Amino acid sequence: MNDPQVIDVLVIGAGPSGSALAIDLVRRGLDVRIVDKSPHAFDGSRAKGVQPRSLEVLEDLGALPDVLAGGSAYPKLGIHAGPLAVPWKMFTHKEATANVPYPNTWLIPQFRTDRALHARLGELGHEIEFGRELTELTQDEDTVVATVAGADGPEEIVARYVVGADGGSSAVRKQLGIGFVGTTDESDRMLIVDASVTGLARNRWHMWPGRGGKFIGACPLPHSDMFQWMIRLTPDEEPPAEKDDIVQRIHQHTRNRGIRLHDIRWTSVFRPNIRLAESYGRGRVFLAGDAAHVHTPAGAQGLNTGVQDGYNLGWKLGQVLAGADATLLDTYEAERQPIAAGVLGLSTDKWGGIAKLDPSSMKRGKDEQQLALTYYGGPLAPADGMRTGTLRAGDRAPDAELLRSDGTGTRLFDAFRGPHFTAVAYGPGAARDLELLAWPTAGAQLKRMAVGTTAADGLGFLDPKNTLKGAYGLTGDTLLLIRPDGYIGHIATRDFLTTTQSAARAMTP
Repeated sequence: MNDPQVIDVLVIGAGPSGSALAIDLVRRGLDVRIVDKSPHAFDGSRAKGVQPRSLEVLEDLGALPDVLAGGSAYPKLGIHAGPLAVPWKMFTHKEATANVPYPNTWLIPQFRTDRALHARLGELGHEIEFGRELTELTQDEDTVVATVAGADGPEEIVARYVVGADGGSSAVRKQLGIGFVGTTDESDRMLIVDASVTGLARNRWHMWPGRGGKFIGACPLPHSDMFQWMIRLTPDEEPPAEKDDIVQRIHQHTRNRGIRLHDIRWTSVFRPNIRLAESYGRGRVFLAGDAAHVHTPAGAQGLNTGVQDGYNLGWKLGQVLAGADATLLDTYEAERQPIAAGVLGLSTDKWGGIAKLDPSSMKRGKDEQQLALTYYGGPLAPADGMRTGTLRAGDRAPDAELLRSDGTGTRLFDAFRGPHFTAVAYGPGAARDLELLAWPTAGAQLKRMAVGTTAADGLGFLDPKNTLKGAYGLTGDTLLLIRPDGYIGHIATRDFLTTTQSAARAMTP
């Protein structure tokens, strides 16, 4: 029998986390397969809020046009008190700026987000292998063998690395024997229903609060006649399963008998799992998304954190497969696990506030938008490094509006887009050293940008509106190394060449 072909990475789970990771790996030229035990793509609205930072990630991965087309801005809340509906602004609507192009949370049912990612993967020549379930996982020093069962029988897939993005009940995590620490409150349940609805205005996210934490919510899903209903069940209540019973339950609580449900597309009973994996992997196998952390739905954090898990892991796998030291993969857990722990606390507090009808629990701001998340102080962004007036290594690299030497405009994010690193030299001194910066031929390549303060500098780009200078807090010549995931890998305000070369060594072959 011939030895099976060894692929680079097997991704198990085709939700947003696994799909985003697969896109990133494929665009790096890696040999990738992605399998999912479900017979087809997910059909529900479940995680419906995409945060500003995730929109930036989706732009880089090439899936943003479909996500924007499939969603909308959030409507105001309409909090019902008897016959009155009080408008309440959950989000402060913000205008796009030079450094934050997508400042508002985007409302889109998860099934559309999934399909946007799957379509992008298809454009790159890869398809999801549905109906294939992991049954066994073994590994040695060099490879992982995953046995998956499908309609045509079991298959052994041999890969250099495996990533489990297979949800809260992850088979990968269980195969690895990794603990999933936290709680599940079986007495606190929410019935989620996607249904076509008449008799209810679509310009509000309706909420009917009640005593003892009871409430019903109905959020209009964009470009459809559907709402996502959220019905909080009492501890001993049997979830209504038939349409007439669900409608009766809604009428009983809202006292609005004009509401009609016509077509129920998807239902689920949610229990607030609040859990974090004890580790994010073992050997050559890693966890991402809900396989590593599960949250309450409050604050729209789970999907976004999972997509950014994949975005963090993808470039590191690519670099190690190209010859970088395997210790680079240790930084995945070191960077992402603390982020998930913080998000668990945030969403849990919001969920508890909703039960108490605390108005602040309905507000959304910078914490939820994930623009301020940082890896500062981690293994790739030591706290003793140089900084600018506004940024440190490990922080998100902001966007900026620049001019090319021919006078045409461009965005800094346009330069970042792709699987490469980017080095931005601000000022002629930094630009001279950037030209001398050595970069390995293997792995992610380096895009070099030299930005002048005036046309007299003779550099490739100009910052006439000082959007780069302002967002990055630049006061003089500076060399910035931007990681492939859009975070700052190094800041040099002096010793440009030697310090940047040293920082790059930990991330390159």
